[in-house]
Amino acid sequence: MRGEVPAHIVYSDDVAIAFLDHRPVFHGHTLVAPRVHLETLGDLPHELLEPYFAAVQVVARAVERGLGADGTFVAINNKVSQSVPHLHSHVVPRSRKDGLRGFFWPRQKYRDDEHMSEIAGQIRAAV
Repeated sequence: MRGEVPAHIVYSDDVAIAFLDHRPVFHGHTLVAPRVHLETLGDLPHELLEPYFAAVQVVARAVERGLGADGTFVAINNKVSQSVPHLHSHVVPRSRKDGLRGFFWPRQKYRDDEHMSEIAGQIRAAV
């Protein structure tokens, strides 16, 4: 949020920022986070509900269009499995028969930074 760690940003507005997860379930796995610090969904003030989830919706549509995904899986961890204590939504591209079952998420790596930039560009272009 403060720009201290390099990120492949795919969407940004006054309320939220979206960037590629560095350990994606599938390539294009994107995290959408509010710009204000909030630890959990329960901390999200009522006035930010619509604009925050509007940003999540924009990113979910962009992931589908930009990557040709059949759909997306959108999730939020609250406390348990929340590796970073800042509210964020996972937008994971899905295809039929992609092998994802339940909540056992095998992680992948990008080939290199160029590959990560290419995926980020595809999503950015679809926003």
